[in-house]
Amino acid sequence: MKERYARQILFSPIGEHGQAMLASAHVVIIGCGALGTHIAETLIRAGVGTLTIADRDYVEMSNLQRQQLFTERDAREGVPKVVAAKKSLQKVREDATILTVLDHVDGPLLEQLISDADIIMDATDNFETRLLMNDAAWKHGIPWIYGACVGSTGVMFPFVPQTTACFRCLLPILPTVTQTCDTTGIIAPVVSMVAANQSAEALKWLTGNKEKLRSQLFHFDLWDNTFVEAGISRLKKDDCLTCSSQATYPALEKQQQTNFAVLCGRDTVQVIPNEKRKLTISDGEQVVKRLGIEYRITDFFIEFYIASYRCILFENGRLFIHGLKEISKGRKLYHQLFG
Repeated sequence: MKERYARQILFSPIGEHGQAMLASAHVVIIGCGALGTHIAETLIRAGVGTLTIADRDYVEMSNLQRQQLFTERDAREGVPKVVAAKKSLQKVREDATILTVLDHVDGPLLEQLISDADIIMDATDNFETRLLMNDAAWKHGIPWIYGACVGSTGVMFPFVPQTTACFRCLLPILPTVTQTCDTTGIIAPVVSMVAANQSAEALKWLTGNKEKLRSQLFHFDLWDNTFVEAGISRLKKDDCLTCSSQATYPALEKQQQTNFAVLCGRDTVQVIPNEKRKLTISDGEQVVKRLGIEYRITDFFIEFYIASYRCILFENGRLFIHGLKEISKGRKLYHQLFG
């Protein structure tokens, strides 16, 4: 095995001791799309001993442009992403322990998954799950590496309990409506760059080089050739519900998350957003204009069609998706529209 990792061991900050630490490490990746597949392959090739990958989705043709580990056959057959990823990763390293979870990750499940983890990797595409990871990380004292990308831009930061401000502290500067790959598109090099930076931070932590972790939020635009680094320590809140002495970790309570339910007797999914993330008619209008979708605004809601589904977004953020009776599809459509 020394020969396999010889070039990595030659890198003095890792060496043989660091390589041994990687072999005994357990990394949890939440999400198995663009970022998740890149991160998973990087860490498996680096020698991480145990990898847990959680994702609720299946492979589609539109994934293949940027999501490595998947094939056209996976897309044609609709193979769950975690299943396809594990199959590919085990071909890279037969000795790796790869655990998969095909499910929507909520608070209780996340706490179960990270019970013996060394680090959590963010490979999600939505606001609510990141709040979950943030609360779970602080509650259990485990770092998580935030990463996001859309269009030609990406952002990354390592959140470390007792050291940095937390994700919830940043809420005032985060937009209510975020662009997504489904509404804005994305180029694959952005994914590679975000995932590479996330993986580098993970390797630092797992090999005992914690002092080398980034201390500033890293944002870049590959198309415009720009990058920005910004400190976030000043944003830390003394009364934060996640990282202060009064922490209650509200995202881990199911009722605090965005609620999805099928309306009784109707083919309609109702979405009630997290109280910290209220959408408005104006937010809905921004999305449909960007998508070029026809819409109608009344005093009470905005109405528009996406695919064959009629959507009604009320001023208080409540959303009806007519023509659906499966919560999983309603959740997917909601995140495609609003992140």
